[in-house]
Amino acid sequence: MSQPSTATGRQHRTVALAAMAGTTIEWYDFFIYALCTGLVFGKVFFEGFGEDSLIISFATIGISFFFRPVGAAVAGHLGDRLGRRAMLIATLVLMGVSTTLIGLVPTRDSIGVTAPVILVFLRILQGMSAGGEWGGAALIAVEHAPTGKRGRFGAFPQLGAPLGLLLANGVLALITALTTDEQFLSWGWRIPFLLSVVLVAAGFVIRRRVEESPVYQELKDTGERARTPLATLFRHHWPLVVAGALLFAANNAVGYMTTGGYVQAYSVNHLKINPTTILICVMIAAVGWLASTLAGGIWSDRIGRIRVYRIGFLIQLAWMFPFFALLNTANTGLIVLGLVLYSIGLGLTYGPQSALFAELYPTAVRYSGAALSYALGAVLGGAFAPMIAEALQTSTGTVYSVGVYLAAVTLVGLTVTFFLKERRDTPLTGTEAHAEQYDEQATVTA
Repeated sequence: MSQPSTATGRQHRTVALAAMAGTTIEWYDFFIYALCTGLVFGKVFFEGFGEDSLIISFATIGISFFFRPVGAAVAGHLGDRLGRRAMLIATLVLMGVSTTLIGLVPTRDSIGVTAPVILVFLRILQGMSAGGEWGGAALIAVEHAPTGKRGRFGAFPQLGAPLGLLLANGVLALITALTTDEQFLSWGWRIPFLLSVVLVAAGFVIRRRVEESPVYQELKDTGERARTPLATLFRHHWPLVVAGALLFAANNAVGYMTTGGYVQAYSVNHLKINPTTILICVMIAAVGWLASTLAGGIWSDRIGRIRVYRIGFLIQLAWMFPFFALLNTANTGLIVLGLVLYSIGLGLTYGPQSALFAELYPTAVRYSGAALSYALGAVLGGAFAPMIAEALQTSTGTVYSVGVYLAAVTLVGLTVTFFLKERRDTPLTGTEAHAEQYDEQATVTA
């Protein structure tokens, strides 16, 4: 049975662009916090902890990741019961509101310990939103796409991460260039958070125009939706949840060196590079990440998702230590070169993800499965990656210890690829009869 879709090419592109616009806004909001963690929050909210202020500040990034699975479970259940479209809008609004409120939190000097408590609470809301949002955006793009182009269209919501990073670094670079250090720490850092109101309003309008997934609509019409998607998922598909989580963890840990603010903080605090300069370097690298992410999605339609993942992980391994060597030169040109080449493996292990995760699960539990794999992978890979990197570098006195950590995580992801079946040519379907066939094919092989 072929995937039920009567949409035109233009409608496919509209859905893909809407998914990309929403994830861009979501990741802008999420990354602004991570970037300000290394540049601002350690001084404004956690200065009372002395030399450990930066590590504790980075820890607040990790705390929010533990609430991603909560957001994924809630959004996944509702997404499998009520539809993908409703969750796209709800998660976007939650992220926008929490981000805007962060820009209004008083400093610790003003209200004492209540300030970091409020900050962490709002970060937790960001984590819940991020945990639930990606699954809906990925599935709405992939389930609308023709069977042979799921990698291409599934890459569009993936582009939201590099675009969000580009936008977040760009806004911060502009503000740091237009303000003094004192002004930036006093009030300048709040501007990117308050801008979220405008971005979310635009995203809300765009996502309201997206139609429900035809694959999910067929499932709804036949009355075969799972009553308890999470229970069904863990009863029949838990090995896939674990495999997907480990696969994403290997990508996420490496990516969070830049998206989580570690490279920026290390460059400013240890290499004494101007904040604006390193933010611009990361912006340039984000363009490379965007290009390799799109290439990874398109390429996966031709040679398979698994092969592209393996190539990407091998590139990550090969470039890990040369990257840190170039970073340590403190030479702007060499840092840009290192970051751009660093982004290639990152993009190849990120671009095919929407299509691969969608193809792992039958329609009735697809949102729950994809969202939880993504959220748990983010916990395992990205939650404390910046904090671990900072602790390793501080305790060993060398940034190459961070490279050892990232290489080990990458090897885990590479190993997982040898336990997954390639499914790029298998139609997505919502019928129960095909779900049984789907279950047999979408298994982790021993």
